[in-house]
This record gives sequence, C-alpha cells and structure tokens, in this order.
Amino acid sequence: MSGYLDASASMPLCAEARAAMLEVYDSFPGNPSSVHSYGHRARSVVEHARTQLADAFHTSPDAVVFTSGGTEANNLAVSGIALASPRGRRLITTAIEHPSMLETCRYLERVHGFALKVWGVDGFGRVVPQAVDVETTLVAMSLANAEIGTVQDLPDAAVPLVVDAVQAAPVLPASLLTDHWPGPRVAAMTVAAHKFGGPQGVGAVIFRPGVAVEPQMHGGGQERGLRSGTLNVAGIAGFGAAVEAVHRAGIGRRAVALMESRDELIAGILGAVPGVRLTGHPTERLPGHASFVFEQVSGEAILVALDVAGFAVSSGSACAAGSAEPSPVLLACGIDADTARTAVRFTLPSPLDSRTVDRVVEIVAAECARVE
Repeated sequence: MSGYLDASASMPLCAEARAAMLEVYDSFPGNPSSVHSYGHRARSVVEHARTQLADAFHTSPDAVVFTSGGTEANNLAVSGIALASPRGRRLITTAIEHPSMLETCRYLERVHGFALKVWGVDGFGRVVPQAVDVETTLVAMSLANAEIGTVQDLPDAAVPLVVDAVQAAPVLPASLLTDHWPGPRVAAMTVAAHKFGGPQGVGAVIFRPGVAVEPQMHGGGQERGLRSGTLNVAGIAGFGAAVEAVHRAGIGRRAVALMESRDELIAGILGAVPGVRLTGHPTERLPGHASFVFEQVSGEAILVALDVAGFAVSSGSACAAGSAEPSPVLLACGIDADTARTAVRFTLPSPLDSRTVDRVVEIVAAECARVE
C-alpha cells in the first residue's frame, strides 16, 4: 500500500489485528455477558485485549473502558467526568480540537450550564494556555492535531485534564504515568483502534484510577456500568492485537523512520512548489505528518491528481470530509479562508522510499505549474 498516504484518517489493517479478529469470527459466537462457556470464551478475549492496552499504556486493566471509537471515547471522557464532578462548572478547551471534543464541551455549556473558555493558538497551531482557576472542572485538549500535526505541551494545571491521544498514541509515548507527563493531572486519555492498524469502530478511554465518571450510555451495565451495550468482541480483539504489535515493534524506532520520510517529503514540496506553505509546527509535529496550503492552487485538484496517480491523501480531517467550509483549525492558525480551502495533508502509515517521495513531489509540482 505504498500509495496510501492517509494514515491519520485510518491505518491499514495490520496482520496481527486481522488474525485476532478472524479467530473470534471463526471460534467465539458467544456474547461476553452470557454465562455459558461460549460467553466465557468471548469474555476472555475481551479481557485479554484490555490487558494488552493496559500494558501498552502503563495502567491497570480496570482503567480501560471500551467504546465504539474515538468520538464516543471523547464524549464519555469529557461529559462523564464533568457531570460526575462539576466543581465550578467551568470547562476549558482549545480552538483546534476534534469536533468530538469541542462539540461535547459546547453541549455541556448549552444543556448543563457550564461556562466554556476556548484557548487560542499561535500561527503554528501551538496552544497558548492561560491561567487556570482551581475551580475549573476540567481542561480538554488533544496531544496532537490531526489536520496540521502539531504536538502540544500539556498544561501544568491542578485540575483534571482529558487528553485526546487518538492521533498521538500510535506514534508517540503516551500513558497516565507521571514519568511521561510529569506535571498535569491526566484524568483520562482516549485512543482509537484504527489509528494503530486495528479495525474501525472500536476505541477506548483510559481513566486514571479513582476518577468519578457519569455514564453516557445506559442499559445493561457493561464495562463496569460506564458504557452499556454488547461489546464488539472481534473488534476489541483486533484493537488489542494492533496496540501490542505497535508497541512490540517500538514506537520510538518507528517515529524516527517516519520523521526521516516526513522531512524528505516536506523539503521536496517546499523546494519544488512556489507559494506553498507548511501548516503546523515545523518540528514539533507528528512523525509521519506533512500538511500544506497553496497560493491560488486548488487543493482538491492536487488531491485528484495524486489519486489518479495512485496516491491517497486528504484535504484535512476525515470527519470534515465533504464540507465546503474552510477548516476551523487553519482559520484559528491565522490562515485566511481562501487559502485554508487549498489544504492538502499527507500522513504516512510507514516510511517511504526516496523514489516514492520524488514521485509525489513531481505530481504536486506539475499540478501547481499547470494552473499558474
């Protein structure tokens, strides 16, 4: 899949996840909540995956709550913690959050009377934090942005912090341990299977032990009452297998290899295309992430030209695909609306050889020259 350059939208399914899922489909017909032997076998698969995530993120299995994906995970983490311990009923988020984070905060503001403060960002997409009142209910923000790749420093505030690690966790060290994040009080971290090479439609919240959570889905009381609904056993098995495979291969080694390809691609496009601009931070960005805007060139035209040549790229977040509106993330970075509509994002699932990089640069440069 050397032409697939849209890993931030979804990684290709890895062999380990596929094998784990097929074993479930072929051997475990039971509901993990059932008391018969088939149900017990299904439950054992779920608990094994829970342990795989707990080991990867340095926590206990009881801290892992499975969801239907990153969006539900962010909803559960933010609303669940805020409604369980509202304190001063004040929320803080940032202007470049994923909609599942930002819109959950807006829901709490609109329906439950929370006061919402939105921190801005600088031109590189780095969050500009402000003072945090100790009565603030929580701060909700991402560790890295999907559209521009910028990696954030988490604020050192004495209030609960909900971290969207969906984009960052597959390529950067992330856990609730203080040796990774020495200052902040991380109350919850969210992850999604398909960013690791697992299946789509499965995610998890990793809660700090002892954090109070109000359930957002009600029913049979699965996941210790925090997330009701029949569990996706095969998907969860694939999730655990993918996370274990990524960590076994070594996140640091993969990150270094991705950075080398990323930097080669960035240098090639910046050197070959007049009027192109890298979006996001030039160095503090996801290892496999390169995103650009172009002067007077349609980003959609570049995307189509690459697609015709066999390269799949994106114009930004997959959750906003099809929208004619300029990206709120790029607008928050000070990019004007017309330029924001030209965005093209390359996110690498694996390192590229130099010939592939050269071919991508050639296509982009040719399309930009064609419309001059």
